[in-house]
Amino acid sequence: MKTHVLYGKSEVEVNVPDDSTVIEPQTIDAIDDYTSTIQNVLRNPTGSKPLKELVKSDDIVSIVISDITRPTPNHILVPLLIEELNHVPRENFVIINGTGTHRDQTRDELIQMLGEDIVDSVKIVHNHCNEKESLVKVGHSKYGCDAYLNKEYVESDFKIVTGFIEPHFFAGFSGGPKGIMPGIAGIETIQTFHNAKMIGDPRSTWGNLEDNPVQDMAREVNTMCKPDFMLNVALNKDKKITAAFGGDVFEAHKEGCAYVKEHAMFKCEDRFDVVIASNSGYPLDQNLYQTVKGMSAASKVVKENGNIIMVSECADGFPDHGKFAEIFKMADTPQGILDLIHDPNFSEVDQWQVQKQASIQTFANVYVYSELTDQQLKDSMLNPTSNIEQTIAELEKQYGCKLSIGVMPQGPLTIPYVEDEE
Repeated sequence: MKTHVLYGKSEVEVNVPDDSTVIEPQTIDAIDDYTSTIQNVLRNPTGSKPLKELVKSDDIVSIVISDITRPTPNHILVPLLIEELNHVPRENFVIINGTGTHRDQTRDELIQMLGEDIVDSVKIVHNHCNEKESLVKVGHSKYGCDAYLNKEYVESDFKIVTGFIEPHFFAGFSGGPKGIMPGIAGIETIQTFHNAKMIGDPRSTWGNLEDNPVQDMAREVNTMCKPDFMLNVALNKDKKITAAFGGDVFEAHKEGCAYVKEHAMFKCEDRFDVVIASNSGYPLDQNLYQTVKGMSAASKVVKENGNIIMVSECADGFPDHGKFAEIFKMADTPQGILDLIHDPNFSEVDQWQVQKQASIQTFANVYVYSELTDQQLKDSMLNPTSNIEQTIAELEKQYGCKLSIGVMPQGPLTIPYVEDEE
């Protein structure tokens, strides 16, 4: 059976046995007239007055967007927001790129994300989590840290957060409050949000919102300086809009998560010996750091001591910024990495993603088909593969039997689960 797994901006064809299970969300057609759909959400929002009625003509309006690692259609959402608020001068808008701990975007990347007209006519700032002067303390979290948010956002008169909703491996779902926390937060706040206890909590997992400590902290920080309006969308595998949700950041987000969960869940009868998974293609598979999300999704349905084969381009490397690659050099085994991270005196940027990867590696073997070198993957305690079918054949020879195989062409856009384990 030929399957096509998302890889970068294209696909990789993988031949698997005919009795393999293809794990993917329901097929959802894109909305033909997304402009009307989004305008309707702005004018008939959930838990809020219509957007235009909320904004005065002299307000400074901040619009928080997702950075280039997310497929949020900013080039659609932002112009429609500005058009809806046509009584506000362009110079009164500020777009805040929610980079969290990620790098700034280049001008070309911003044009790709927003369009040249927006880039040339609207003020754009990047969140710099390490620059205290660009942040404002908005409160103290019950999770033990001060909450710092982007100064441009805090000081604006009207605050809008955009994003897209998909299953998330420790926040339950993306979008909504996560656009603010960690999108435009300070490093101290982000490190608490992503610390070993929070990430290691079994409630911090795919599709779970209500008793999830990560989601709870995101909501808590949002209440300290709440967005006045949220605009989120759901996307299909082609990154096209299938639904839009707007209004109150908590109510509208909850509505959107229910929609995504209904379409993303996939029941498996049992766990698999081998799970082949994409990282949803570009832009999520730009680097190994983001690829941990696909590994996590696959780990939900792989057998203990089984095998995950990640198909993720990683054209941007580890990436080069941050401490992701460096932390892997601090121990010799995945368990050694976990022991290091759980030391109360250990605190490094990106440790949360390393923790997730190492946890998966103590449970299953992980192979990666990518643009990374074999040495780069080995340095991350991963097994390189340049031929997926050959790797499967070698595993069958090693096990001495036919292996059960699951394929996740869309990667973490699906929430797979084994019914008896839920």
